Amino acid sequence: MNETTRLDETVRLERLFDAFATFADTLVAGYDVLDLLQTLVETCHELLDVDSAGILLSNAHGKLEVVASTSEANTLVEIMQLDADAGPCLECFRTRAVVSVPDIDVGSSRWADFSATARAQGIHSVYAIPLRLRETTIGTLNIMRNERGELNQRDIRAAQALADVATIGILQERTIRDASTLRDQLQEALSSRIIIEQAKGVVAETANVSIEAAFALIRAHARSHQISLSLVARQLVTRDLRL
Repeated sequence: MNETTRLDETVRLERLFDAFATFADTLVAGYDVLDLLQTLVETCHELLDVDSAGILLSNAHGKLEVVASTSEANTLVEIMQLDADAGPCLECFRTRAVVSVPDIDVGSSRWADFSATARAQGIHSVYAIPLRLRETTIGTLNIMRNERGELNQRDIRAAQALADVATIGILQERTIRDASTLRDQLQEALSSRIIIEQAKGVVAETANVSIEAAFALIRAHARSHQISLSLVARQLVTRDLRL
């Protein structure tokens, strides 16, 4: 169990309410999809009994890609599933249903590569939630724990509610009416992620910090200057900006 899960319950609930309020403020025209999804995984990591969280988002061709994560270990496990085209998060997306793996060693032969990679990263249980609204599924929220055992029902409900709010934010009525706009919006977020990964490497090298710390610097700069993550990333990659 990570330190944040030991928060006093009253404080935890207050912070969850604040998180939902933040999402509500974010769901306006012109919001940054990537920042919304990163906020989602960070909220899960900070307030739920989990050690990491990540999101797989469907691109214009219906293929999943990693778009947000709270740790490099989580990202590695997600990428491995995509490469193998198998794992609980892939099954969650295909079946549009929650997939719970309280112990990756139980029935590990089902997803052998996933189980081996997760175990090597110290991950022993996974919970995957579809980002779904009615008949539309755009990806999955994946929360991982270093401990074995089912996630408690309180945190399951909170994670599902957070996922629902984020999904509704992306699938706003104006976007639902225009499928091409939806595809373009999601594809832009996925394309931006590539630039951001490059920018993280640039900042990590020039500032001599970890990849996680580099991303925190990039995001802080974007928020303080009220510009998108992708724009900051492009400026860093082209060396028009230095953090």
